[in-house]
Amino acid sequence: QVQVVESGGGLVQAGGSLRLSCSASGRIFSINAMGWFRQTPGKQRELVAAITSGGNTNYADSVKGRFTISRDNAKNTVYLQMNSLKPEDTAVYYCNAGSNIDVLPRRWVLWSWGQGTQVTVSS
Repeated sequence: QVQVVESGGGLVQAGGSLRLSCSASGRIFSINAMGWFRQTPGKQRELVAAITSGGNTNYADSVKGRFTISRDNAKNTVYLQMNSLKPEDTAVYYCNAGSNIDVLPRRWVLWSWGQGTQVTVSS
């Protein structure tokens, strides 16, 4: 069992910044890719950023240039620095892991989903 805890969300004005953190604990084996996802009511959970153990990253077009994903492999922790936030970034943000970076957009993840952290951007 792996427990995932996301934190760092909150209410921010458009143009502001937030830094999300995700820590995983439990029976964790070598993880190649980790990613941040977000979901709004009535929509599918979508991948916004992913990172491999070697530091390669992918971003959704909607967040490129504004969000930065990073990870601490030793701590099984992944971060998401979000700058220049827009109201359309409002969502619940989740993190998870995948066997490789290519499966994450399909939501083929290794762990049970955590509770997520709410990000609300006001206009």
